[in-house]
Amino acid sequence: MNPFVIDAWTFDAGVAADSVAGYVEACAQRVEQGWDSGADLVLFPEYTWAGLEPHLPPGAGLAGVAGTFWDSILPRLRQRLSRPDKAVVLGTAPFLEAGKGGLLNRAPVLLGGDLITQDKLFLTPWERAFRRGDELRIFEFKGLRIAVLICLDIEVPELSALLRGRGLDLILVPSATETLMGCERVTRCASARAVELGCAVVVAPLTGRCASELVDENLGKTACYLPSQAAFAGGGRLLESAVHYDGFHTARFSLARHLLTHARAATSETNPSLIDLGPMPKPAGASS
Repeated sequence: MNPFVIDAWTFDAGVAADSVAGYVEACAQRVEQGWDSGADLVLFPEYTWAGLEPHLPPGAGLAGVAGTFWDSILPRLRQRLSRPDKAVVLGTAPFLEAGKGGLLNRAPVLLGGDLITQDKLFLTPWERAFRRGDELRIFEFKGLRIAVLICLDIEVPELSALLRGRGLDLILVPSATETLMGCERVTRCASARAVELGCAVVVAPLTGRCASELVDENLGKTACYLPSQAAFAGGGRLLESAVHYDGFHTARFSLARHLLTHARAATSETNPSLIDLGPMPKPAGASS
């Protein structure tokens, strides 16, 4: 069976585009470049589309970004990037849901042209204009069970517990962090999720400086983490780039699907994802 190939891109939110169309082209060309060179799936960072703000009329703000992306840009991208057996997570963009207050931080995912979305479920203190999503989706693509956990969501162990026992193969993490500690929280927790859930976890971070009310300074690492199981002993299990502060950088990761199957079949090996939990112990001193 051929490996499943993922291209994780940084995206410089301050890209020197002269228009909205130029900004969109900077994204679309990189998707096509990855697909043409063998990638099955391309992953972009959280808030990739917040970088549109400087290219919109003054005062448009995040609501303007939301309207421009979901009403104008995404329909054209969906038409252009509809390719059989190819997928892309187009980062995230603010989304304004009719009749409800607050923006959602929403990831559009194109699967051979079909569109699904995933909202960010937990918010950082500076995402005051946003509200939480309320559904965690698992979708299937080319025989893999996949989830998208957006930035802070990968740091929440309760979501890992929710995904336990679901046969997950891959978690995709669009991220946007402005400090090294933020980058470290995302990558260290992503590695933990790979161990806990017996799946691969791939991270793509936002980079660069941007005149946006939401993302002004961004840094991060592209990364892929694999389970710490004997089936994966023959290769790297913690694959991280250096910290990227600006520019466009891509990392290609190949996931051997049969190794996930072998790891789950090795029931004599200690594997956190396969432990029969039974009744959970109570913390000492807790009341019944």
